[in-house]
Amino acid sequence: MAPFALQVIRFAFTVGGNLFPRPAARLAFALFCRTPSRRPKGEKARTAHAEGRQRLAVAESMPFAVGNSKVMAYRFDGTGRSAGRRYLVVHGWGSSAAYISALPAGLAETGAEVVVLDFPGHGQSDGRSLNMRQAVDAIIEAERRFGRFDAAIGHSFGGAALMLAAGGVMKEAGSISPCKLAVIGSPSHIHWLFDGFSRMIGLPPRVKALLVSHAEQVAGASLDDFDTVASARRLAKPLLVVHAEEDKEVAADHARRFEGVATARLHWANGLGHRRIVSDPAVIETIKSFLAEDHRPAQASSGEDAAA
Repeated sequence: MAPFALQVIRFAFTVGGNLFPRPAARLAFALFCRTPSRRPKGEKARTAHAEGRQRLAVAESMPFAVGNSKVMAYRFDGTGRSAGRRYLVVHGWGSSAAYISALPAGLAETGAEVVVLDFPGHGQSDGRSLNMRQAVDAIIEAERRFGRFDAAIGHSFGGAALMLAAGGVMKEAGSISPCKLAVIGSPSHIHWLFDGFSRMIGLPPRVKALLVSHAEQVAGASLDDFDTVASARRLAKPLLVVHAEEDKEVAADHARRFEGVATARLHWANGLGHRRIVSDPAVIETIKSFLAEDHRPAQASSGEDAAA
């Protein structure tokens, strides 16, 4: 966001928020959920997007409805060598199936059927906004559409959405039931996002409280329940947590919170940051190996063993 635009927004919320706190909170929520432009920024992004679209060209485009919106899904059919396994892959905020296509394409090489989504407001899906309830609804509808997933893998925001969907946190939405989960550079709670956003746009305390309350009404759950570590403990299913210690967008402490979860394995992919990590060949091979293992208790790996 440009500095001048941010100054104007901060002034508007400081003045308007004190006069009209509820409308200001709803406006802040709309701004919070507004998705970035889908147009690639810079030559590297354009190249990555073009390469991703080429990978998706071999997959079947299978859009489906979620409420009044269309969500785009791409299905890599696999070859059936993986005992009929089916995997779900979801991207992070501001990304798309194209940007993370190396991951589902790599998983399809095992012979599994792999479904990768464009969340609402991203890629080829409808809309210009996304919130956690919309993401969870899309994930749950994908399971209804394609059948039960043996594993679900998510990057960043998408990883958190998967954990909440599997944990049934939003009770009115339902849940999914994969045997295994993997999250890559994902947040383990959400309060920090609201705190940072509120500071950035200068929300008065009362407006921030109303913003959180409105977000909870939309989600149908308390933000305190948006805790993926708590979900992991309840689920007690094999979980792979992949993170880079130098991640500047989602701090490594989010991954460290899983160290006390008996069924979680922590894999440090250092040097890959927040975005490159999801398409790194070594990370994809690590995920493949994890998915191929028998269902047995996972042990945490050391940072030295897992460092990239």
